[in-house]
Amino acid sequence: MFSPAALGHLSMLAFSLLIAGSFSIGVRIANLMDPTALTAIRFLISGMIVGICAAFGPGFRREHFRGAWRYGVLGVLFATYFVLMFEGLKTAPAVSASAVFTLTPILSGVAGYFILRQVMTGRMALALAVGACGALWVIFRADPVALLQVDIGYGEAIYLVGCGFHAVYTPMIARLSRGEPAMVVTFGMTVSGFLYLAALSLPELLRIDWTALPWVFWAGLVYLAVFSSSMSFFFLSYASVRLPSAKVMAYTYLTPSWVTAWEFALTGDLPPPLILAGIGATVIAVLLLVREPGPVT
Repeated sequence: MFSPAALGHLSMLAFSLLIAGSFSIGVRIANLMDPTALTAIRFLISGMIVGICAAFGPGFRREHFRGAWRYGVLGVLFATYFVLMFEGLKTAPAVSASAVFTLTPILSGVAGYFILRQVMTGRMALALAVGACGALWVIFRADPVALLQVDIGYGEAIYLVGCGFHAVYTPMIARLSRGEPAMVVTFGMTVSGFLYLAALSLPELLRIDWTALPWVFWAGLVYLAVFSSSMSFFFLSYASVRLPSAKVMAYTYLTPSWVTAWEFALTGDLPPPLILAGIGATVIAVLLLVREPGPVT
């Protein structure tokens, strides 16, 4: 019914919606636990869910785990991204952080060129530029003076570094893939990420008073582990082998719009009109890229 490319686009649409929720939820629990420990728990729960789904879905075969180091590379990249995300969300507002996330398509396009030799077309470059301008307008709070002085918040700066790891992760999935099912790749990456994070955060994990954590933490953790981890990992892995890297990450331009909707649903507040103008530019970028036939690979 749908072509592989169309399914890739639908996967990224779902990815952007689920990821947007992680900003609104994450900003509310980021200060309740060390970000490395929080991400380790998130990966543990996600790994169990994905493992069960993979076992009853495509199943595991011995050839899926030949060259298991590949999952280690992907796990370290994505785990580091999430740690820096939660560190940034300690101080960065959800909408502002989501705008930083929309810079990953440009970073991913650069990474895609060096890793996969994917070349952008002029239309795609224009779309990424429009989206980046909208993202910068939001990041600098619609303040031209702050933009000219590069007055970026600490949380946004930390998260921008994390987005660099995310941008590399996307083309690396395609570069390291040997035809394994997306669910198996997601499981291998998640388990590797958990082992990496658990080794880094073991002392902190042992010190946590689990009974003292509020219900909002557990509710947020369930959302992060099930929806914005397990499901979004799968959607991203599925789309990354069916669409060019820059086009995959182009769907992140929808994130500020989804986050604005999340924040409105949770608080009833909307950003100022000037901020909304920047968000509108990111939506225009997505519309341009959806009609883009795709870069040469």
